[in-house]
Amino acid sequence: MRKILVVGAGQSGLQIALGLQAQGYEVTLMSNRTADEIRSGRVMSTQCMFDTALQHERDIKANFWESQAPRIEGLGVSVAGPDSSRVIDWVGKLDGYAQSVDQRVKMAGWMETFAQRGGQLVIHGAAVSDLDYFSRAYDLVLVSAGKGELVSMFERDASRSPFTEPQRALSVAYVHGLGPRPEHPEFDAVRCNLVPGVGELFVMPTLTTSGRADILFWEGIPGGPLDVFQGVKDPSEHLALTLELLEKFLPWEYARATKVELTDAGGTLAGRYAPTVRKPVGRLPGGGAVLGVADVVVANDPITGQGSNSASKCAASYISSIVEHGDKPFDEAWMQSAFDRYWDTAQWVTKWTNAMLGAPPEHVLNILGAAGQLQPVADRFANGFNDPSDFENFFYDPEKAAAYLDSVAAGS
Repeated sequence: MRKILVVGAGQSGLQIALGLQAQGYEVTLMSNRTADEIRSGRVMSTQCMFDTALQHERDIKANFWESQAPRIEGLGVSVAGPDSSRVIDWVGKLDGYAQSVDQRVKMAGWMETFAQRGGQLVIHGAAVSDLDYFSRAYDLVLVSAGKGELVSMFERDASRSPFTEPQRALSVAYVHGLGPRPEHPEFDAVRCNLVPGVGELFVMPTLTTSGRADILFWEGIPGGPLDVFQGVKDPSEHLALTLELLEKFLPWEYARATKVELTDAGGTLAGRYAPTVRKPVGRLPGGGAVLGVADVVVANDPITGQGSNSASKCAASYISSIVEHGDKPFDEAWMQSAFDRYWDTAQWVTKWTNAMLGAPPEHVLNILGAAGQLQPVADRFANGFNDPSDFENFFYDPEKAAAYLDSVAAGS
């Protein structure tokens, strides 16, 4: 039986651990926190997982919260004008529903399941020196802890990383009491609100530790009016700032947020990081090699909501690569090939995300505007969040965009 060590208990690490465990591998999982510490701690992320990523969870029988989490059936875009009116406003319908489960709920539950199914769970923060020792005891070591010392083992891939600085200041509040969007009270949707030159607000229904909730997620251009959360430690002050900015820039979202309250004292988060692609093989001082997973090797800005989706797709891809490799050694050449297979899908996420961080060119504004009149355009854009490779066909090139919009208009 092949022995695998997974370091880091996030979406991808736990999904790999559970998936390989189900295939009969002897898996050890290292986490720097217990399940109870995760469950009672601070929120770790925003997340909205679309159909493909959700299916990967179903495939390993780990979709425990599917009946409880809100079914997200649409994705809407609003663009604010200079006077804070809505100049663009529409919602596209998803072919398969999306869902969001607070990672405190999911990671704690998955970790307990892994242990109950007989997995070896080690609660211990890992340093590079630890991995040096472990790499000799395991057939393969996977590093899925996306922050801290371990990431420094993986060299930045400058050819795939155009940014050296954070492109957004991030701020999250989990709330109860948000009203429905009056345009579609009968179904849930992720709402993307764009404030040109200022930033973005994303609103997504979620399941948290205390039941149904909504996430208010500001992405502010650094140095701009939304970049005010650094150093705010008091959760109530964080929420007050969030709402103040809503009232100023997005009054239609503020109108349904007047009665919100935080889900819990750990329901806020703020930070920033530079989007970075790294080389997948980490080399240890003793000569061993480890394979980087998910945002250790491909960390995109969350502006396109792809983090948990990419983590899920990375896990599924790596599981396939491991199982198909049989009893052969997991050498550096295999590690590179496993990453290359994942990059076949990840590259489209990185390209789209980096494009969305810039000021939208005229042809993209044309697409977003046309989606308000042409429902097939709205639906196609919404479903691009599930399969970002489709944007290659109509989103980046002005001529392709114009041809696409002409064809839809002619058929309507």
